[in-house]
Amino acid sequence: MKIVTAAQMQALDRRAVQEAQIPGLALMEQAGSGLVASMEQVFGSLAGKTVTILCGKGNNGGDGFVAARLLTRKRARTKVLLMAQPSSMTGDAKTMYRRFVKAAGTAAVKPYRPDERCRTIINNSQVIVDALLGTGLSAPVEGLYRSATDAINESGAPVVSADLPSGIHADTGTVMGAAVRAALTVTFGQPKLGLYLGPGIDHAGTIHIADIGIPRSFEEAVDSTISLLTLGECRRLLPPRPLSAHKGTFGHAGIIAGSVGKTGAAALAANAALRSGAGLVTVATPASVNDILESKLLEAMTVPMSETKARTLARSGLDRLLSFAQARDAVALGPGLTTHPETVEVMQALIPRLERPSVLDADALNALAGRPALLADCKVPPILTPHPGEMARLEEDASPRSINADRIGTASRFARRRRVFLILKGARTVVAHPDGRVAVCPTGNPGMATAGSGDVLTGMIVGLLAQKLEPWAAACVGAYFHGLAGDLAAADQGPIGMTAGDIIEHIPYAFTQTTTAVGY
Repeated sequence: MKIVTAAQMQALDRRAVQEAQIPGLALMEQAGSGLVASMEQVFGSLAGKTVTILCGKGNNGGDGFVAARLLTRKRARTKVLLMAQPSSMTGDAKTMYRRFVKAAGTAAVKPYRPDERCRTIINNSQVIVDALLGTGLSAPVEGLYRSATDAINESGAPVVSADLPSGIHADTGTVMGAAVRAALTVTFGQPKLGLYLGPGIDHAGTIHIADIGIPRSFEEAVDSTISLLTLGECRRLLPPRPLSAHKGTFGHAGIIAGSVGKTGAAALAANAALRSGAGLVTVATPASVNDILESKLLEAMTVPMSETKARTLARSGLDRLLSFAQARDAVALGPGLTTHPETVEVMQALIPRLERPSVLDADALNALAGRPALLADCKVPPILTPHPGEMARLEEDASPRSINADRIGTASRFARRRRVFLILKGARTVVAHPDGRVAVCPTGNPGMATAGSGDVLTGMIVGLLAQKLEPWAAACVGAYFHGLAGDLAAADQGPIGMTAGDIIEHIPYAFTQTTTAVGY
């Protein structure tokens, strides 16, 4: 599903009206209907509940009036606060205002004023709908709209935003002076770029996407290289599990990981690879920690490798490591290796000589700091999985802040320049293809901000590569289901106190999901 800018969405709307001859009123009716459907999915029946809708005078307000009419029909106690005089409304929005008044009466609409009466209405609401400003916002929110935005945010009631939170720039996710902080955003037609960038992520809350009837062929024709990963798409990419299969059918994943005090990273990656369907998993690790790692693993195998006095991988083991990697269907490097100088040398020598699909994470990435040109010698383009700090070490004159300020641009440029597949981890993980394509992952939650989550992702991806998924598919599927497993863990136990092991336990359930709690 393509992610669009405000201009691209407006062009889609025009095509639907002019070429497909879908009336604008029909698009607006579908938008309001989708808004209500998502509200009921999240909050249950709204009958008898007090719902206040704040409507601007434009099309976003028109969507709000459709929702208000439908909610009234469903016996919600609906109140509308209008940001303008009815006489100033025009077009489809005015038509929807009249339809609502016909259904609910003029008393159901009150002008918004920054006074105690309106604040009381807002504060007494059980659900608030933000239909103030749409995708066309280009100036800071001021005046009545600023007052209404502040009142909504101070109310304490759950807020549902129509299309995107008012005050968020549709293309950049920046706050335009002030912005509504929503619990749920129901975006119409196609997802908007600003919902997945910067402050837009926090202000949007959970995102649902409502189909408003724009022809699929029009959506597919949008000139956008940025897409949103979806459950249906990622499920279709999963490798088949034929009835005649045996463990060899699903590949042998190799993992080069671990050191003294860091065998946990290797164990997490190995277990995640197994949970992701790999038939066999073997971990190569420094000899003196091999027994420790074996005690943590029941289903995965281990191979002891030459080590330094610091109990990290040694230069003398390079040939054995190459043979190890060559004997596997796919290989992952990095978790828990450390940045011991000799281990760094091993990684710098090993990475360009790999001939199997590979995942580079953690200390394998740190070994490339200052030397990303080594990637040009890779025989098979690897998948890199940096967090913003690791990404900053791979890019010249970069910092975690600058990386996060332009996550999509950074990931896309690096993947194209270095001819690699790149997964930039973080809130709304970004997956970049060497050909310029970018996918945004909508799954994941703050509970996953814990030690070992990245090792789990590495294990999942190498497990998928071992099952013969192409690197782009493995990167997208791994990122999506890694986040979904984390979402399932958070739903079971809450995000506080989640561990990487909790994510692993939920991987099989993530792969079998047919629907999600969110609308993607």
